[in-house]
Amino acid sequence: MLDKLEAIYERYVYVEEQLSDPDVIGDMNRYKKVNKEYKDLKEVVEVYLSYKQLLGNMETAHEMLKEEDEEMKEMARQELEELKAKREEMEEEIKILLIPKDPEDAKDVVFEIRSGTGGDEASLFAGDLYKMYTRYFEMMGWKTEIISINEGTVGGYNKIVIEVAGEDVYGRLKFESGAHRVQRVPRTESQGRVHTSAATVAVMPKLELEDVDINKADIKTDTFRSSGAGGQHVNKTESGVRFTHLPTGVVAESTDGRSQIKNREIAMGRLIEKIRMQQVLEHQSKISSERRSLVGSGDRSDKIRTYNWPQNRVTDHRINLTLYSLDKIIAGDIEPVIDALIVAETARKMQEGNN
Repeated sequence: MLDKLEAIYERYVYVEEQLSDPDVIGDMNRYKKVNKEYKDLKEVVEVYLSYKQLLGNMETAHEMLKEEDEEMKEMARQELEELKAKREEMEEEIKILLIPKDPEDAKDVVFEIRSGTGGDEASLFAGDLYKMYTRYFEMMGWKTEIISINEGTVGGYNKIVIEVAGEDVYGRLKFESGAHRVQRVPRTESQGRVHTSAATVAVMPKLELEDVDINKADIKTDTFRSSGAGGQHVNKTESGVRFTHLPTGVVAESTDGRSQIKNREIAMGRLIEKIRMQQVLEHQSKISSERRSLVGSGDRSDKIRTYNWPQNRVTDHRINLTLYSLDKIIAGDIEPVIDALIVAETARKMQEGNN
């Protein structure tokens, strides 16, 4: 472990020097990447330096045990006991820090909520989820932009797509993909019976062209007039955008945005995601179908969480977590659920690392 930590420290020193390199400073994209790596390494390095100091203090205490003065030896014994306990704590912390991070955790996301089974009640529930998540985004200090919106007939949403930008957005939201089930008495129910409805959430990391192996010269661009939400505006202008990746034949388009510029951005994101999925198919096929990841596949038939209004209960079925604080969670306080999922995922990774 010490060898690995020392290698990280050496990399940290190198990256720190890069931050003052004029060539790096002059290239904003490169500077952002180097600065991000520096911040990630700094967290590990600070713990490592404290750990080295602790080991040094333990060595000094061992030397004190050789003294003839009994009082000094007793002090050394007491200090060693304290230092050993501290060492165990720090080693556990270091093990967690050394778990390889998903490189996509730091990315911004495209966040989609759709109504599922349940008709109007599903749309209303999708609206409740939208309010819950946007309050959470505000608490986290993240920026949001609505990309596409389709309102339900009695309120809520049939579909709403949002871009969420900030620090480690995907790392905290990736667990939310899947079907969210609600159990409550609908507003339209006159008999007071509890109904079950669902809405789906899809969280996709926002990818850039540089994230995948695509040559811009291989992309064909078409613009077209489109119909749909926005009505006359989109029909009068060629706001729709279609990209075709010539080597693979992959096509992606967008009419969601009201401007061609926005649709270009959305369509490019979709194209990148489609091509990237092709590139990782081989890797995915190697994963056993019997082994279900904690975060799930994002399949909308998976019911990852239940929100039960009569019992004020929220249950996350992946980790068997039940909290009787639905009122707080639906108001945006979903941190306890997300934290529990992250802890469980970290424990799984640590167990895999020990096997």
